[in-house]
Parts: sequence; structure tokens; C-alpha cells
Amino acid sequence: MATIQPDLPQGGFSFDNVNRNEVFAQKGIKCTKARKTGTTIAGIAFKDGVILGADTRASEGTFIADKNCSKIHYISPSMYCCGAGTAADTEYVTRLISSKIELHSLNTERKPRVVAALTMLKQMLFRYQGYVGAYLVLGGVDSTGPHLYTVHAHGSSDKLPYVTMGSGSLAAMAVFEDRYNFNMELDEAKQLVRDAIAAGIFNDLGSGSNVDLCVITKDGTDYIRPFDEANKKGVRQGKYRYKKGTTAVLGEKLLPLANMEVATSVFTSVEAMDTS
Repeated sequence: MATIQPDLPQGGFSFDNVNRNEVFAQKGIKCTKARKTGTTIAGIAFKDGVILGADTRASEGTFIADKNCSKIHYISPSMYCCGAGTAADTEYVTRLISSKIELHSLNTERKPRVVAALTMLKQMLFRYQGYVGAYLVLGGVDSTGPHLYTVHAHGSSDKLPYVTMGSGSLAAMAVFEDRYNFNMELDEAKQLVRDAIAAGIFNDLGSGSNVDLCVITKDGTDYIRPFDEANKKGVRQGKYRYKKGTTAVLGEKLLPLANMEVATSVFTSVEAMDTS
């Protein structure tokens, strides 16, 4: 007896439209282009732990799609990840790795290490060869101390004491290179990350709105949202109502109402609304 096998959805991302787009290109049909994204994300490692920071502007080309977007994503209680690039990709990738890290922790019966999450992220992004637009700053504290990594969309990674990514990364990096010190106190480190994100906000059109911080230490995690409103909306200083006669009248023409025809229409029947 023949049976019908349903088409089960495949896991992961789908790139079925790649061949279709190539055929369109051969026929001269232009496909939609990817929009430029803007973000400023950063992180530092200091003597007590790791601090991650991000702005809250989500852009869609030249439009601001969201003024209060959360770009610091949960991985585990002692690990968080900042995302730049395509918002949907960063959200999906971090949620998937968070689920895998939880399963790994339950299987090994121990707290996961930051390098384990890094390996999972690198392997997944390398598999898609950069087509998943997720540029990540991974930070956390485990049994071996604080760790801070950057992960690019092609799967490459770096381990540095301070990192920045996104379109406002150059302005943020300038602040870190001028003032970073590993032996900073907590308040000084938080202010440094805040100033770095603010530099990206004020020097990059793709970054804006507020500054979010995530402080990860061996004692716990403090997700501060928002930490500071760097780009506050200004207050209107003057009145923009002008007196009559400010603008010169070049011409004037009056039409008497007696010579104008008024058209009227009469509705003879009205269809009743069905309320049954």
C-alpha cells in the first residue's frame, strides 16, 4: 500500500532563491540589492569581567526602522553577544547557539565555557560562507576567567582585550585606544564603553538613540537597558508662527459666488448593512 510522505521543513537557513536570481540576472531582470546596515557595538575585558555595549538604532537603508532595538543577545547566564549586520540573522543565530549551549551544559553537567559558544558560532557561520550577515561580539566569564571575542560572518574570529564592530566601529575604537586600561574599576570601565558607543552614535549616521550595557562578572550579570540616552531629542527654542503680512502677496483675484455653479447629487436609495 502506497503512503504519502509529507514534505518536512529542513532545519537551518534556505538559499533556494540563489539559482532563481541567477536566471533573472541572465534575462536582464534586476534583483533587489541588500540594504546597508548601521550599528556600533563594542566590548572590553577588565580585571573583574567583561562589559558589552551597543546602540539601539535599527536602520533599513536610509530609514530608521526602530529607535530602541535590543542588540545585546542572551547566550547563557554568564555569556552575552552583541550583534551587527542583518537583524534577523543575528537574532536567529544567537538564539540557536543559546539553545545548543544549554543542551551542551545539560549533557556535560557543568557550566559552559565561552570558547564552546565561540566554536559553535564559527562553525555555523563558516558553513554559510558569509551569506548569513551576522557580525558578533561575544563576551563572557567562565572558570578560566573573562573572555572577549569577535566573530565575522565568514567564520573568522579574534580574541582581544577591547573590540568594536559595525559602521561606527572606527570612532569607538579611537576612544578605546586612547583610554583603555585592563586594571580599571567597574565604574570607570562602564563609562569608557558608554563613551565609545556614544562616539559611534555621534559620528555615524547608522548608529543612534540610546546606549545599552551588559556587565558580566563572576558574581553575575547586569543588563542595563538603557544605560544612557546619548542622543536626546532637542527642545524647540523658538516659535515658528509668523505675523500676517510677513510674506509679500504678489497677486490677488476675487471671484463672486453669484457666478459660480454648484453641483448637487441626491441619493435615492441606501443599501442597508447586513448585521446577521
